[in-house]
Amino acid sequence: MVHIKGNGSAFPEEEHLESLSDVTDEQAAPPPNGWRRAFRNAFVTIVVVGVVISLYLWYLSRDLPSLQQLQDFSPDVATKVISRDGKVITELFTQQRVLIPRMQMPLDVQHAVIAMEDKRFFDHWGVSTRDFARAVLVNLASMRYRSGFSSLTQQLARNLYDTIGFRKTITRKLKEMLTAIQIERTYTKHEILEMYLNSIYFGHGTYGIQAAAREFFGIDARDLNLEQAAMLVGVLPSPAGYSPITHPDRNFKRRNLVLHAMTENGYLEREEYDRVKYKPIEVKRPQVAAGFAPYFTEHVRRQMELEDERLGINLYQDGLEIHTTLDSRMQEIVERLFMEELHKNQEVLNESFLSNDSLIYSVIDTTVFFMDSVKAMIRGEIPIDDRLKDRLLVQGAVILLENDTGHILALVGGRMDYPDYFNRATQARRQPGSTFKPLLYMTAIDQGYPVSTQLLNQSLASTGDALIDTNLWNPQNDDGSSSGLVTMREGLKRSLNIVSARIIQEMVTPEQVVTMAKQFRITTPMRAVRAISLGTSEVLPIELTAAYAAFANRGVWVEPVSVTKVVDRRGKILRDFIPDRKEIISEDKAYLLLDLMKGVVNGGTGARIRWMYNFNRPAAGKTGTTDGWTDAWFVGFTPQLSAGVWIGVDDPRVSLGEERYGNIAALPVWARIMKEVHEAFELPGTDWPMPEGIAIMEICPLTKDRPTRYCPQPRERELFLEGTEPPDQCQVHKGVDTRPFRPDDDIFLN
Repeated sequence: MVHIKGNGSAFPEEEHLESLSDVTDEQAAPPPNGWRRAFRNAFVTIVVVGVVISLYLWYLSRDLPSLQQLQDFSPDVATKVISRDGKVITELFTQQRVLIPRMQMPLDVQHAVIAMEDKRFFDHWGVSTRDFARAVLVNLASMRYRSGFSSLTQQLARNLYDTIGFRKTITRKLKEMLTAIQIERTYTKHEILEMYLNSIYFGHGTYGIQAAAREFFGIDARDLNLEQAAMLVGVLPSPAGYSPITHPDRNFKRRNLVLHAMTENGYLEREEYDRVKYKPIEVKRPQVAAGFAPYFTEHVRRQMELEDERLGINLYQDGLEIHTTLDSRMQEIVERLFMEELHKNQEVLNESFLSNDSLIYSVIDTTVFFMDSVKAMIRGEIPIDDRLKDRLLVQGAVILLENDTGHILALVGGRMDYPDYFNRATQARRQPGSTFKPLLYMTAIDQGYPVSTQLLNQSLASTGDALIDTNLWNPQNDDGSSSGLVTMREGLKRSLNIVSARIIQEMVTPEQVVTMAKQFRITTPMRAVRAISLGTSEVLPIELTAAYAAFANRGVWVEPVSVTKVVDRRGKILRDFIPDRKEIISEDKAYLLLDLMKGVVNGGTGARIRWMYNFNRPAAGKTGTTDGWTDAWFVGFTPQLSAGVWIGVDDPRVSLGEERYGNIAALPVWARIMKEVHEAFELPGTDWPMPEGIAIMEICPLTKDRPTRYCPQPRERELFLEGTEPPDQCQVHKGVDTRPFRPDDDIFLN
């Protein structure tokens, strides 16, 4: 049967199939612009992603080091403090680092670092693509951070530039990679390796292979052997965890791992590996350099901190060379002899305490400290409590100056067995006692008084200066003696307190003495009272020593200096330090006082220098002791050197012991130091030349006037400033012949 619909075909099945075919072909065929649209969408996506990534990388790179920073490799480097005889006496740093060129780094060190840290170092462009892919696969497989991929250059970037950071984040890693690529574009591989080995941290405060070699072995990096090189490289992943000092067993395994890696990478023969892998770890740390001249180096550090801003430097990071005035050989002599004599003084103080409980009660609160414990501290059976050191320990200070330059050749500011940050040489204000008297006598000479002026060596008592000193003032000589008239020369030679008191009462005023002290650059406050004549106003040991050096320089004061120059890491001199010099008293007046002080050494209170210690070179000085023997001094000089010695206890209430005068407690330190230094350095023994303006004249030993032929023999020879010679002839020894004085009597000696 045939069904016909409308205009239907005679073959309806064929029509249906044709229609179905048409629909299928139309539906299956893509639109004419479909592929273009797909490519366009993909391209846009790629561009957008690229822009986003670029913007993100730009954002990350904002705080990355600039090209200029990359080109200026300048990590923090330790500053060296160098003695004038060329020794490094200490280093100042926040990071202990010493830069050296790659040629001074053994090949074993370089090979060990490459074998352990980045064996494809010479093949990549800052980031190892293979290591990066491996780390990504490992971390994705474990779904946590298990493997890193830092190349040696990336490590360098992280260590040199703190803007990158150290946290294990994707951001930090991207910053690290970007900086590493820039470093590779800026430097050669060998330069990068050199920078890496100069900057990497090895533990115990050391940065760089040179500092590490010195810290762990006491040698320079160029002298490291194979096993030492492997040991140092072995600590790099964890300097604290693999330290050969605190964890030698772990370090031993790490060292052998490094040796094995060197063997696997062709840097080491198997036979050599087998030979060294059983060798034990031998760390030989050098003596700590900071223990040498600690008070001097701390003084230099404080002085240089004041120069930081003015010179535009960073004392702890810029790798400077600070050339100082210290002579390490003299410093060793001073420290050794100072401590030997200090222990003798300590024994006397200990005996005083142990033999008299009341002395301990007077200075120590026994409600806080048991008496038995205090005595055990004194005997050395238990450590001295920090709170009692200022009362139980004898302290001291020594300053050794070169007269004509003001250079501090040696300095001790306290005990070497209990070092602290208080420098008694430059910071301790102590009463100088009789060591202040030369300034008093200098004031009288400056006022025109001849040194033959006689004063009554008899006790005086008077009320003090109104509104200034209301106490009864009745000074006595240390030995309780008195006598008739004595000259100024004799008064200084024997350190007679009564004569000093009469000088300030009858010849000069306290205000004039204060002015003279300031003229000699004594900066501590001085009270203008008559007691100043006995040294009751406090002084700094270094200032008093410098004042004495002005006498040795015949009136020229030279500023004490500790630094001669500062040099940057490139050898450029940043500053030369020139000491201030000023003539503060005329040469003839200074020489006159110098001659008086020579008398102290040759036959006065300082005579032990001659007969006990056999120091026979030209020398002058003065002893000093304060009430109750709390301070003992000797300050003196030769034509080349001046030295000041103070011995005491930090707490001024504590006495050094009965009759511990300056010539007993302090003079031995001075005499032994000066004798050994002069002999060791073969300093010349020439005396001071006499300047113009000085006349030598014979005087009557009794009246101190021009002698007659009947005056007793031998007559005294005295020095006078021209114009201050005695005008009168002796009226006591006239004899029968009363002829007036005639020039041909030959009383002037030239």
